[in-house]
Amino acid sequence: MKNSFKFAVAAVAATLACGAFAQDFPAKDRPITIVVPFAAGGPTDRVARDLAEALRKPMGGANVVIDNAVGAGSSIGTAKVARATPDGYTLLLNHIAMATMPALYRKLSFNVANDFEYLGILNDVPMTLIARPTLPANNYKELTAWIAQNKGKVNLGNAGLGAASHLCGLMFQNAIKTEMTTIAYKGTAPAMTDLIGGQIDLMCDQTTNTTSQIEGKKVKAFAVTTAKRLTTPSLKDLPTLAEAGVPNFEVTIWHGLYAPKGTPAPVLAKINEAVKAALKDPEFIKKQEGLGAVVAADKRIEPAEHKKFVQAEMDKWGAVIKAAGTYAD
Repeated sequence: MKNSFKFAVAAVAATLACGAFAQDFPAKDRPITIVVPFAAGGPTDRVARDLAEALRKPMGGANVVIDNAVGAGSSIGTAKVARATPDGYTLLLNHIAMATMPALYRKLSFNVANDFEYLGILNDVPMTLIARPTLPANNYKELTAWIAQNKGKVNLGNAGLGAASHLCGLMFQNAIKTEMTTIAYKGTAPAMTDLIGGQIDLMCDQTTNTTSQIEGKKVKAFAVTTAKRLTTPSLKDLPTLAEAGVPNFEVTIWHGLYAPKGTPAPVLAKINEAVKAALKDPEFIKKQEGLGAVVAADKRIEPAEHKKFVQAEMDKWGAVIKAAGTYAD
């Protein structure tokens, strides 16, 4: 009886402490860190920095900073957050890699489904099929003819194992039943530099990274990977790959926000409400739309739906990765 009473008292005390902590969260003198597991200046980093700015007001003026923890297909930064103190001050912003890492890596120090609290999907980012500016083709039909004529010689760049460009490239090769020489870089920036310079032929990458290059005519664009054409002025004339003759081809890269497992529920609720407010911020929406991204406004902004969506994506991409036989230790 005494032990039961002690446990009850301890439980009440813990609940009260948690509630008091949540009321004080976020502390004005303590920054909230969003860990981005990709390099500064890349497409995911741009989303994170736009979100950080949009979160400050709904988080009571809190200082939101970015920590780029790069490496191993985003698994280094993701592991860092999994190990972090679950107090709401360390968050993770990652993309589709959350759904592909379990299939790509034989060993991970974390479990995507069980070691994180899900805080909502932020956006959907289309992909574009682009080429070096000197490639002779000027439309998708000419591109496929050129690929056929140069079979075995075509180089397809990507930003590294598990990157969005890697996944899109896998699907494109599968769709057209043509293997290309895949060249993996340590990030989006060096891959884009070599594409612009003509060292590689093709790349499939996020509009957040390609739109400005397309507008500046530094690369050639052939198609988008969405079910419908985009409305972004510089991309609206690009056909979808389905229109161009690749049926059922649709790849959209999404970004989501996460906290370490065990973060107090009241703190998670505060962060989720702040995220919802940020997603309605006109300036955030304008910045994202300018990059071809679509800000999330559906049920996936709710934690439970976010988690359900990621599980479905795990199933989808696991099959693609298994078929390609692509793994990392």
